[in-house]
Amino acid sequence: MENTVIRVDGMSCSHCEIAIQDAVRKLPGIKKVKANRRKKEVSLVYEASLVTSEQITEAINDTGYSVIA
Repeated sequence: MENTVIRVDGMSCSHCEIAIQDAVRKLPGIKKVKANRRKKEVSLVYEASLVTSEQITEAINDTGYSVIA
């Protein structure tokens, strides 16, 4: 299991958090995801053999938010 925190720009409300969480949860291997608009971050626990960080980043970016490198 991998634990990581991804910085995300553009979240301004609880709907934003839910949209990101829903998008990431659809990926295989995601065990836990929690978006926090105040901290501008998404905390994740996932199985690295089933999903890559690039796939997670793509899922977040596809919802209209920007992963901060």
